[in-house]
Amino acid sequence: MTFTTRFAAGLALTLAMLAPLAQAAEPAVIYVVRHGEKTGNDGDPDLTAQGRLRAGNIATILKHTAIRQVFTSKTARTRQTAAPTAALSGVPVKEYDARQPEKMVAELKASGGNTLVVGHSNTIGKLVTLLGGDPGTAVGDDEYDRLYQLVVGRDGSVTTILLSSPPGK
Repeated sequence: MTFTTRFAAGLALTLAMLAPLAQAAEPAVIYVVRHGEKTGNDGDPDLTAQGRLRAGNIATILKHTAIRQVFTSKTARTRQTAAPTAALSGVPVKEYDARQPEKMVAELKASGGNTLVVGHSNTIGKLVTLLGGDPGTAVGDDEYDRLYQLVVGRDGSVTTILLSSPPGK
């Protein structure tokens, strides 16, 4: 075996061994959004027509982002907000306990990939912080359009980009 052949074989073996590491280090994008407009404050309300429009618009915004997983709290309004994106992406919706966001964040970080997380006005700020982002000001009870885009770099750094989810007409 010549030096060139041995070198080429060694290089190919090294690249083959490093390929899984390179895949694991791919940057991910995590989208965090509050559920759409709800019908009321009693019990477990559904989305209004406006909330359903917003859910569809979120799916449209995210349709080319290769969403690999979707997380929601256990309420109807978060599941209904996530449903169009999950259907468009062909992924199931995973429920998390909004009172224990650390568990969901650990699962999300372990699995990687582009992700949508749907929460509530009083939970999404903490979720963004736990994921390494900057939530900015608190989300108002009447605010439904804030869509966080958290870009996780290869080195684990997180860049927060604040987008908007239009309600539609």
